[in-house]
Amino acid sequence: MGTSAAGLRAYREIFRIPGAGSFVAASLVGRLPLAMLSLATVFLVEAETGSYATAGAVASAGALCYALVVPRLGRAADRLGQRRVLRPLALAFGATGALFVLAAQLDGPHWTLYAAGAAFMAVMPPVGALTRARWSHLAGSDGALVTSSYSFESVAEELIFVVGPLLVSAVVLLDPAAGVAAVAVAGTAGGLLLAAQRRTEPPAVPRPAGGGGSALAVHGLRLMCAVYVCVAAMIACWELSTLAFVDAHGSPWMVGGVMAAYAVGSGVGGLWYGARQWETPLDRRFLLALAAVVLGMGPLWAMPGVTALWVFSLFSGLLVAPTVIAGYGLVRQGVPPAALTEGMTWLSTAIGVGKAGGVLGAGVLIDTYGPRWGYALTLACGLVGLAVGLLGTRHLRAMAAARHVRAA
Repeated sequence: MGTSAAGLRAYREIFRIPGAGSFVAASLVGRLPLAMLSLATVFLVEAETGSYATAGAVASAGALCYALVVPRLGRAADRLGQRRVLRPLALAFGATGALFVLAAQLDGPHWTLYAAGAAFMAVMPPVGALTRARWSHLAGSDGALVTSSYSFESVAEELIFVVGPLLVSAVVLLDPAAGVAAVAVAGTAGGLLLAAQRRTEPPAVPRPAGGGGSALAVHGLRLMCAVYVCVAAMIACWELSTLAFVDAHGSPWMVGGVMAAYAVGSGVGGLWYGARQWETPLDRRFLLALAAVVLGMGPLWAMPGVTALWVFSLFSGLLVAPTVIAGYGLVRQGVPPAALTEGMTWLSTAIGVGKAGGVLGAGVLIDTYGPRWGYALTLACGLVGLAVGLLGTRHLRAMAAARHVRAA
């Protein structure tokens, strides 16, 4: 009990940092698109075309474009400073969101949906990576403060994944385009608000002489990107399969509830993780949590109905946040500080690639065979990711020890 109390006091400590409350509030608004964008896109495109396969393909194209762009945004933020990158990016996100809605409502050829959707997703501000970079800068060499702040970040993201799907599910009842519009407004407002928080912004780091210095030069980061591709595909398959399953066995409003239950479970797990003092090595924690998350996807294909899925999702999500916390912790340990934001955005790239493949594959399977086959693909993607992580244990161990080696 004393350990838990100490952990909870650590959460209070991070908000004693001057300016922390302001940039956290801005980041919560700016991260709403993270939980809303894919679902809002599927609702809009499926309503216009009547096809989950087309909806999945549009979301896939957008996720792939985001994956290609976001590492360059991360490197630009490291080199130029967050404000100079965030302001034009937030405005572009709002403008392309309006174009995406217009393309859908004009009932034009499908390529216009692909183009507009891809442009919209490609310029989504990487608020999560930028916020974690701020925490890392503010915490300095205080490892306990870093762990607490990263734990809080993951719990905050799970809160977003509770609110986001519920918000999308509610507003699309008014109009399918309202979900995308809400995403555009939240991303633009949150990005501009975060850009205004100059007090907590990490200093810009000039480009090293002769170029180079890419975070991707770290072997462990490349391995983690491969794992994250598979895990993101797993989550994307789960989301699309759940939407289709609820559509077949319940009512559309229930989708947000099921996804929120999964996020609530993850948030509880994140609070528990951050309130403990861990002796288990960081790389081992990552792999153990990942294994639990993947195995939790196993029974989904056998769910008898929406109520059972709802309850199961609450418990199966418990170790999602600990997996994310440990994963970002490994990046902070193993990537050079001057490339930290870029390193975190490479994980975003992996997530984008994984989502692209996941929604595309799941959309085809669901249209052809139904949502239970989508859940089978969900488990398969997770098992591949776990296998990649286990095969690369040596590189993950090196990442966990890297910062200590440099400090010695």
